[in-house]
Amino acid sequence: METHFIEKKFAYDGSQLRSLFAYLDHGVLGPSIISWIGRCNIPFSHMVDGEDLLANAVIAGDEMLHFIIEVFDRDLFSGVCLQRMFASIAKDYVNAMAIAHGTLSGHFLHRDGDDIYWGESKLSISIATKSPVSTMIHFAMNVTNEGTPVKTACLNDWKLDPQKTAEDLMTLFKKEYLSMTTATQKVRPVP
Repeated sequence: METHFIEKKFAYDGSQLRSLFAYLDHGVLGPSIISWIGRCNIPFSHMVDGEDLLANAVIAGDEMLHFIIEVFDRDLFSGVCLQRMFASIAKDYVNAMAIAHGTLSGHFLHRDGDDIYWGESKLSISIATKSPVSTMIHFAMNVTNEGTPVKTACLNDWKLDPQKTAEDLMTLFKKEYLSMTTATQKVRPVP
């Protein structure tokens, strides 16, 4: 599992959720998690979630911390499991860092499916999908609450640095992914 933070800011419009984006655009080959900071505005032509399409949902934000995870030889169910695992890791991390900084007031963040909320305010967006060669996940958290179509929470609410957050979350995800891979390689078959 390779990790890479992209220093250059650029917008996410859904077209980045494609096979080998990390490799062809950023030189990161194989199973990977990459991250960057940028705007978000997903047109219907690039929207993958059927529920969002049916609802004519607006998915946008002026500044978000984006992640794309890509794994190979996995089905979509495995991708959704990894997506929810990453959401859980992110929720636990933000809770812990906000408590450490003394900026978490009221209640803790909670996860509902692949989304993270702080009360009624939505922190994250996410989708998992599959191509003929890989399973991919886009996960993003608001850095700011500006430009969002719904009530949101953001990393700035807790004074969390987005690049440090990205690097820490990628490290935590890589560790968990490698541990899971090891767990599949140390058992013998049963009759």
